[in-house]
Formats: sequence, structure tokens, C-alpha cells
Amino acid sequence: MSAIVFGALLGAAILHASWNAIAKAIPDPRVAAGLFGVVGLVGGAVGVVLLPLPEPAAWPFIAGSSVLQTGYLLLLVRAYRHGEFGQVYPLARGLPPMLVTVVSLGVLGERLTGGQLAGVAVVSVALTGLVFTRGGGRPRIGSGLGLAAATGVVIAAYTLVDGVGVRQAGQPLSYLAWLFLLESGLVLAVSVALAGRGSRRGSGPGSGREFGRAIRRSAPLGLLGSVLSLVAYAIVVWAQSRAPLPLVSALRETSLLFAAAIGTLVFREPFRVSRLVATAAVVAGIALLQTS
Repeated sequence: MSAIVFGALLGAAILHASWNAIAKAIPDPRVAAGLFGVVGLVGGAVGVVLLPLPEPAAWPFIAGSSVLQTGYLLLLVRAYRHGEFGQVYPLARGLPPMLVTVVSLGVLGERLTGGQLAGVAVVSVALTGLVFTRGGGRPRIGSGLGLAAATGVVIAAYTLVDGVGVRQAGQPLSYLAWLFLLESGLVLAVSVALAGRGSRRGSGPGSGREFGRAIRRSAPLGLLGSVLSLVAYAIVVWAQSRAPLPLVSALRETSLLFAAAIGTLVFREPFRVSRLVATAAVVAGIALLQTS
């Protein structure tokens, strides 16, 4: 891996942790999810116009992934509303590589190396330790950890769906363009619907004037986060064409360490050596999974 690719991937890791921090900083999860869908909707629409259609076999995967990724974003922003950033982020991001590996072994019939089995064990222990690093012993209800774990499960699900679907598409960029378009449109529609339901119940911004004000207040931050997420993803795709995929995947997970720093420096969450050790162990375990 060249120094340029290495530096670009570190930058992508920082951008990924940063846009997740922005998602937490926006007070209402419905507003955050809606704003994060805007740039993807525009980018997907441009791609749909310019690129050929995917092969017919890819459409069920595009539809399924759109639903899963909508659920992922809504779960993520709600987890950030209830939990500490430095705990929710590594749990949501650290769980999927382990789940994908286990499913590949148990369902797809792939065999794991000794290093990958060790990686599964390390990630499992580290994530378990991470759950208990908030202080006060047993994790409490309402801490966002259940939502973070659910987010990780959904990330693993759409990773597997996209891994099969993009191979059916014939044109990977066409697959991504339609995925961005459908997912972002669905995210916006669900966000508005949830806001309207909250208004009728007397909580949160409504689907009319109040929701519009909330969108305008958070628009600069939300749109910035949406752009950062697309740039981070574009860097990873570019790096995958210039370096071994396992190394790219492992290096991008250093975002977990940057997230731990953001949690302490930006959100003033208590610094805990135990959480830092657990997060570093997650990164090490993922590296074992993806490079062995």
C-alpha cells in the first residue's frame, strides 16, 4: 500500500467518524436522517440519468438493501440520541465484520483460517467489554446499546445483500446509483412520516411548519455530514482499486479510534482507559478477520 493510499484511508476514517458525530449532534433523529438523505438523493438521481440500468437480477437486492439501509440510518441516529458516542459507534461498527464472517462460515460454506477464528474471538470479547465500560457495572436500559447492536446487525445484513447484488448488476456504479436514489427517497419519506406522527402525539417537530424550522436549523450541519459520508465512501472505493481489499477494510476501521477521541474531546464524555482498550481490541480483531 502506497503512502498516498494509506493517508487517504486514514482521512476517510476521520471523515466517517466525523459524519457520525454530526448525526449525534443533531437533536432530533428524524431531522438528522432526513438531512442525510438529501445529498444521496441528488447524487443517485444524477447517476440514474447518466448510467445504464442494472441487470434485472440485481433489482431484488437493490430493493432489499434500500429498506435495510433506511433502517440502519434511522436506528443509528436514534442510538446516538440515547447513548454515548464513544460507546455506540464502536459497537455498531465493530459487530458487522464479525457477523459477516460467522454467516459466511455457517451459511455460505466458507472456511475460516486460524487468524480469522482468533479475530472473531477477539472482537466478541472486546465488544462484550465495551458494553460494560460506561461505568456503574451492568449496562442500563435506555443507554442506546440495544439500538447500537441492532444497527450492527442491519449493517451486516445489507453488507451481505450488497455483496451478492452488486455482482448481479453488471454495472456496479449503476447498482450504487439506484441504491442511493431509492434509499435516500425512502429515508426522507419515513422521516417526514415519523415527524408527522410525533406532531400528532405532541412530541417533536411536526410534518408542517415546525418540522420545516427544525430542518432549516440543522440543515448546514446535516448537509455537511451527508457530504462527508459520501466523500469517505468514495475514498474507500478509490482505495479498493489500488490496494489489497483486506488491508483497505482493516485500515478504514481505525475510525473506531477516532470516534473514541471525538467522544471525549467533542461530546465531553468521560475518558475511560477500559473503553479505549476495548475499542483498540475491536480494531485489532477486525484486522485479524480481514487480513488473515
